[in-house]
Amino acid sequence: MAETVVKERKILLAVVESEESMYALSWCLKKVVSENAKDALVLLYAKPLRSAYTALDGTGYLFSSDVMATMERYNNEMADCVMAKAKKICNDFGEMTVETRVENGDARDMICRMAQKLLPDVLVMGSHGYGLIKRAFLGSVSYHCAQNVKCPMLVVKRPKSSRNN
Repeated sequence: MAETVVKERKILLAVVESEESMYALSWCLKKVVSENAKDALVLLYAKPLRSAYTALDGTGYLFSSDVMATMERYNNEMADCVMAKAKKICNDFGEMTVETRVENGDARDMICRMAQKLLPDVLVMGSHGYGLIKRAFLGSVSYHCAQNVKCPMLVVKRPKSSRNN
């Protein structure tokens, strides 16, 4: 009987603080990650750039250094919290190789850059399930990535039955 050789796959999964993102991670672990393979999961979180804070002001004034430091501290804490939650979900699934990456930048561009740099076998993302109007105003990170990444991409939408709204 011939022995089957299982190739290690690299799975890039973009995570954010949303329930949709954590659902996509859980779904990916159950449906995509193989227990027999030595799949490597790369969890990716995008922190906003400092320059994005001033755009929020809208008055043309710059935030004070205290406000900037507070916003930076909050973003670091948010990244740590999201990654801790994601790593716990992975640990509950079982033994696997998990790498975490926190990168600065616009999520759309940064996810595409990291997909180009890391060359994953698949990019997995959650979807908020916005309708046409919300998507037009808020944009869609997953749609942008689907149009620009070179690797296969899987967008996981949480079923309505598991949503709280």
